[in-house]
Amino acid sequence: MLALACWLAGNAPLQGQPLSKEQVERIGIDQHLDEQLPLDLVFADERGRQVKLGEYFGDKPVVLTLVYYECPMLCTQVLSGLVRTLRMISFELGRDYEVVTVSFDPRETPELAAAKKAEYAKSLGKPGAETGWHFLTGADDQIGQLAQAVGFRYEFDQRTGQYIHAAGIVVLTPTGVLARYFYGIEFSPKDLRLGLIEAANEQIGNPVDQFLLLCFHYDPASGKYSLAVLETLRLAGGLTVLAIGLYVLVALRRERRRRRHELTVNHH
Repeated sequence: MLALACWLAGNAPLQGQPLSKEQVERIGIDQHLDEQLPLDLVFADERGRQVKLGEYFGDKPVVLTLVYYECPMLCTQVLSGLVRTLRMISFELGRDYEVVTVSFDPRETPELAAAKKAEYAKSLGKPGAETGWHFLTGADDQIGQLAQAVGFRYEFDQRTGQYIHAAGIVVLTPTGVLARYFYGIEFSPKDLRLGLIEAANEQIGNPVDQFLLLCFHYDPASGKYSLAVLETLRLAGGLTVLAIGLYVLVALRRERRRRRHELTVNHH
């Protein structure tokens, strides 16, 4: 709803009237968690080369964004929000994960995709952006199959000549399984980092990340990681018991040393 509100705010002056209730109900993002993405779909990369979607999968998790490059407002905000988040993540783009951005407007061209890639790679300003972030275009049937698999519902508005759509990003496993959805135009670095770690089956990250995964669980309803209260209490209880045990052990050892010392002194 926030995404649609943003779209309306940016386009209401153009179309002269708000979206109908039926249109709003047809737009959205449905989570298809644990479902397989069709990796044999064919798109064109920034150079116009025909590529299968599976070329970007195999050994690392993937962040997928569905946008259209000439979107006047919302798509730009999604990609800009993603850039801000990626700047704050220590993982290296292209080495630890990939980003694949696909236009759902079949009229858009590889030349336009190349221009957008140059723009956002420069904005990101991190190593790996040129090789790890891919901008694709494609035919209507291939786009439709991808959007359906992801659960991305959108439509073209004849009144404005623009697309009506929601906003969000998706994290997939290296084999192309839909793992995590994050909604909106701003994405928590913590959430995206944990999502990438889980999608990679904990092959990336550090011991602190593994600890956080014990305390935070992904909530599909909100598209965020929330504190797992019960598990956190159990973990805290276990640490408390461990601390008490260590304290008792240290105290007993000190008492034994004190007694041995007293016996030695009395003997002399």
